[in-house]
Amino acid sequence: MLHTVLRRRATGESVETIRGDLIIPTGKHKGRNPSLASIYRALAEHDKAQAYPDAVAWAHSEFAEITTGT
Repeated sequence: MLHTVLRRRATGESVETIRGDLIIPTGKHKGRNPSLASIYRALAEHDKAQAYPDAVAWAHSEFAEITTGT
């Protein structure tokens, strides 16, 4: 869904407009539209990942170590 939002925002569409076309594919909210807050949260996380790629890579590797015990 994030890729759809990013692509459509690049063409000038608002998040509010895009939201109506998005459908949650799994989970307890399956078949519903995501909230605006969820979309904006995903966009903010994406922006952080783009701004600090080394920190994101480090966090992923640290999490892998914790969960696998290596």
